[in-house]
Amino acid sequence: MSVTSRPAVFRPGYRNYALALLFVGYVVNFIDRSILAILLEPIKHDLDLNDTQLGLLGGLAFALFYTTLGIPIAALADRWSRVKILSLAMVVWSGMTALCGLAQSFWMLLLARVGVGVGEAGASPPSHSLISDYFPIEQRATALSIYALGIPFGSMIGNFAGGWGADVLGWRHTFVLVGLPGVLVALFIWFTLREPPRGMADAATSPVRDQAAPGVRETLSLLWDRIAFRHLAFAAGLHAFVGYGAGTWNAPFLIRSHDMPIAEVGSWLALISGIGAIGTFLGGFLADQLSERSGDRRWYLWVPGWATLIMVPFQFVAYLYGGIWAVIPSLMVVSILGGMYLGPSFAMTQALVTLRMRAVASAILLFALNLIGMGMGPYLVGVASDLLAPWVQVHSLRYALCLAVLVNLWAACHYFLGARSVRGDLEATEALNAAA
Repeated sequence: MSVTSRPAVFRPGYRNYALALLFVGYVVNFIDRSILAILLEPIKHDLDLNDTQLGLLGGLAFALFYTTLGIPIAALADRWSRVKILSLAMVVWSGMTALCGLAQSFWMLLLARVGVGVGEAGASPPSHSLISDYFPIEQRATALSIYALGIPFGSMIGNFAGGWGADVLGWRHTFVLVGLPGVLVALFIWFTLREPPRGMADAATSPVRDQAAPGVRETLSLLWDRIAFRHLAFAAGLHAFVGYGAGTWNAPFLIRSHDMPIAEVGSWLALISGIGAIGTFLGGFLADQLSERSGDRRWYLWVPGWATLIMVPFQFVAYLYGGIWAVIPSLMVVSILGGMYLGPSFAMTQALVTLRMRAVASAILLFALNLIGMGMGPYLVGVASDLLAPWVQVHSLRYALCLAVLVNLWAACHYFLGARSVRGDLEATEALNAAA
């Protein structure tokens, strides 16, 4: 395919609007995903559940369908309209979140959470692919970090709304309250977001709408050949194991070990999540800046590696120290450092594949991240809590969370190992793009 010049299809103002709208969609995504965590204690008492069942609701029930359906939906997004896929998916997950409030048993709530996972499988892969076509590679990690701010802001709103709603409305009405607004956001995306030509933002190529999209197997094969991606995917999954495990169980931990009222828990966790936005943005920004200034793209793995390693002692303080005056500040530091892997991980995954593999590549990363992280983290922390309860009673969550924290040491090792191969892997992908 001949190379001419980078096509200027959308003005910067529209690109920024598109990024802002995708960010709002991701905020809705994480409100609906995370609202369950703050409501676990009232659900536990109302439906008479144990921590293993709560861990299934908070993790595996959602993650199993979210991860497995993410790849075929992403394959469709590499062939069809990413804007339409995202809009339809948002309607599904928003409606299923509202239906959670109608559940009368564990199994009904489990099925509703499965529905949320099915809908949210169509969120990030199309969004990552769109952003990668709106923004050139030197701005991409920053743009993806801005998009990823939906995680702390969505969690912040979810925690605050969940704490307030559980106290004032009850957990059932709270699900309905946070679920329905997503339908309105979906309409804005459908009617105002325009589909960019594939490869629009890449200087080395012209748009590739006329090229056939590679299959899932071809994309997976290419990623498997990239040693840096193998380590990155495993590192992100282990990192998310700790993050989702803690995110799901922090509210019950504060209620059980520190006798904190649920409305106060929601307010503190909302503040902690909001402060985490600093790290979510900073991770991508630092990776872009350090990489550009040094000419060394290994910073895309070094930044999350060091952040993961540094936060471990703060996590132990948060879960082992008895005074709440030290627990809350420690959780704030953890929230900042914990989000720094998102932008660099997303950007590096997009850079390691060819242009029409981007949505599927994102889904493959999210498969590893969410199956290991979201699927197993909350569930295994819940299992560990039930196993420890006969010995340490109400503080079983405290020690179950400490066991999970040790996994971050393992995650950091994979970030640093992946950095050793990233330059050669990127050169191989750039050669494939140039030959297209």
